[in-house]
Amino acid sequence: MTERRHSSNSVLLRIALTLFAAGLLAIAAIFLVPAVGGNEPPLWLYLTAMIAAPLGFVLALVYALMSGRRAR
Repeated sequence: MTERRHSSNSVLLRIALTLFAAGLLAIAAIFLVPAVGGNEPPLWLYLTAMIAAPLGFVLALVYALMSGRRAR
């Protein structure tokens, strides 16, 4: 049972890190698009930055709380 719980926690951590990294890349792209192309960034880039980074952060916090040991 411990192995199964550990693998599901590992999947949660990978999802959290992927979402957070995607959000950070979207934030960087928001600043780079006007500098390189001179156009405004598209709406989907703003939405990705607003949803992916905070959601990844929250999932990482959930992972940390779930994987922590209980005090005796």
